[in-house]
Amino acid sequence: MLCRSSNGSTSTSDGTIVKKILLLIGLVLLTSARATPLDADQLSPHELKPERQQAAAAYLATEVLTRFHYKPKPLNKAQSEKIFDQYLKSLDPEKSFFVQSDIDQMSGYRSGLGEAIIEENLAAPFAIFNLYARRVSERFTYARGLLKQGFDFREKESYQYERGKAVWAASEGEMRELWRKRVKNDWLRLKLAGKDDKGIVEILDSRYEHSLKRMGQAKSEDAFQAFMNAYTMAIEPHTNYMGLRAAEDFDISMKLSLVGIGAALTEKYGYTIIRELVPGGPAALSGQVESGDRILGIAQGENGAMTDVLGWRLDDIVALIRGSPDSVVLLDVLPAGVGPDGTHKIVSLVRKKIVLDDQAAKESILSVADGKLTRHIGVITLPAFYQDFEARQKDDPHFKSATRDISRLLEALKTERVDGVLIDLRNNGGGSLSEAIDLTGLFVGKGPVVQQRNARGEITVESDTNTDVVWTGPLGVLINRGSASASEIFAAAIQDYGRGLVIGEPSFGKGTVQTVIDLDHVAKSDKPQFGELKMTVAQFFRITGETTQLRGVKPDILLPTASDTEEFGEASYENALPWMQIKAANYSPKGDLKHLLPGLLKSHDARVKKDKDFQFLQEELADLKLQRRKKEVSLNESERRQERGAEAAQLVSRKGVKDAGPSTSENVVGKGISPGTESVLQDDGLQADERNLANELASEKNRKNAKDILLNEAAHIICDEAGMLKISNSARFAAHAKLVSISPLIPNPRQAPDAVRPSL
Repeated sequence: MLCRSSNGSTSTSDGTIVKKILLLIGLVLLTSARATPLDADQLSPHELKPERQQAAAAYLATEVLTRFHYKPKPLNKAQSEKIFDQYLKSLDPEKSFFVQSDIDQMSGYRSGLGEAIIEENLAAPFAIFNLYARRVSERFTYARGLLKQGFDFREKESYQYERGKAVWAASEGEMRELWRKRVKNDWLRLKLAGKDDKGIVEILDSRYEHSLKRMGQAKSEDAFQAFMNAYTMAIEPHTNYMGLRAAEDFDISMKLSLVGIGAALTEKYGYTIIRELVPGGPAALSGQVESGDRILGIAQGENGAMTDVLGWRLDDIVALIRGSPDSVVLLDVLPAGVGPDGTHKIVSLVRKKIVLDDQAAKESILSVADGKLTRHIGVITLPAFYQDFEARQKDDPHFKSATRDISRLLEALKTERVDGVLIDLRNNGGGSLSEAIDLTGLFVGKGPVVQQRNARGEITVESDTNTDVVWTGPLGVLINRGSASASEIFAAAIQDYGRGLVIGEPSFGKGTVQTVIDLDHVAKSDKPQFGELKMTVAQFFRITGETTQLRGVKPDILLPTASDTEEFGEASYENALPWMQIKAANYSPKGDLKHLLPGLLKSHDARVKKDKDFQFLQEELADLKLQRRKKEVSLNESERRQERGAEAAQLVSRKGVKDAGPSTSENVVGKGISPGTESVLQDDGLQADERNLANELASEKNRKNAKDILLNEAAHIICDEAGMLKISNSARFAAHAKLVSISPLIPNPRQAPDAVRPSL
């Protein structure tokens, strides 16, 4: 999670990190002056070359990381070896491009990458990237050649499609055999989906050609970004380097706004295509463009020269379309449905601030039928803990904030008289630390929320001091393995205060705090050139003293999961920080729901045993886990068809049983339900950019509107909680009333003696 300081950089709450980094400027600039310049003639003119500001940025990052990281590590030979291994893993994670002789050839760089950074000579990491680019081109060129000969699908052989833990191919011959099987599998998938040989060749040839083209479009910044992230992640998994464009995208994700035309773009068949329009944005309001239109050219201003962007990288096109508010951008558009030689049209649009509402908190109300009783559960879905740091620093009263949005949504739900509230944090990877703290305050009020331990071992307690309680009723938090960082802080605090139930699967297990350092600010650069560091500076702990690191937050009530803890989550990282515990903070629980858990679990178990949708989901997830463990697939057509037939028959059988039996999910009615796990679809053998755009958008809409079985069950649990709390409160009231009627002269122990009044 992140916290931003008042000077424009993101930092820990006391701002000391940035202040100390600024002291390094003189040292950094002095050392940079003695660096040996890279000889540009060392590289082929067709290969990527490092730029001077990249070498300076790498050195500057090193000065920061080796001094101020939570677990600083010297840039020595041992660390260089870790960087080397991480770099190869990031470039070729499935060992599909390099062969063992390549690894041997590059082994001379293994212990010298740290020295390359210090000496500001990035020839070695760029040489590795250039070799990778050559191998990628060779493999896909070979793949295209295989399409001319076809395949015999009667042979008994298999293809290992997951090779992350495999050894490097021993020779070029072995690598070619791997690629022969890869192409054969691509062909067979399309054949099983009903494509004929001619159509299969056209699809695969276009796919491999596109991969070659993308590799040919690689830039120096791509190589540098890959290497720098290998360096940072070799220190610790959540430390990252962000180049200028990556930093811009990160800022957009935090403030949920940008300046542009309000259109989501995609790449298809070499064209840049308008995928969707943002409602209320300049593009949508103009009425001149629609989904499926192709952008062929871009000009700046009404009289600007048109730049042909056909075949350009998508990020380069996005950079041309974004700009300053109220400026004009011209688009040369080829309308959807028109052939390549069709009539173009020039569209003039004025850039405006676009608020990304689809990524903001949203509410819906689920009506849960329980016998003759119906209760209403308010659901708030939060994709991320966002905050517009810049607007807040400028005292903008309308700055974008997750907590402010949810506070408003809670007030709306109260007017609807909901019986309970469920906060859906599934796949919420975190965000702003201050938002996690403030959001907790909406439900528990003022008090400690999380503890931080910095690199010096100093522990601070982060508390909510300003937020008033907005919701006091029954509460639940729905999490999954994708819920991380700030999500874990919030869920843990709600659980520790006894304020609400945590439902779902164990969370990610990320218990570290990151700060964003603007390297241009550190170097006092008057123009953006060095990028930013997202650096781990602290570890966070629950108010109970335990960390969520590695173990995550354990739900009070577990739901089925599709996650593989060995492949996804903090525990999957080899260099993750260990679990530890510190002293608990001084806090007072707001409630105790433990006495409700036996009854809630009993109701949950009884309900899901009768719920055919839920049982169907559990079986699907079990099958999915089995498929993941296989890591290889048969290349024999007869065997594959038998496997597909068995899967299809199983689906039909399950559906028949499900349709014949009751489903408690049908007792939940509402709108705006978030997407859940749907049935395994028939494999069409296509990649996303090969599918019909209209069909893809329709399929996406269906997924969003699909029955969310886990959300529905979580709503039932909150409904049960509301009922039990109502009974519990009624019982306490009755006991109190009985006590008063028997002993009318016994004073309330919390009242002063003079407050006692004789009964009449």
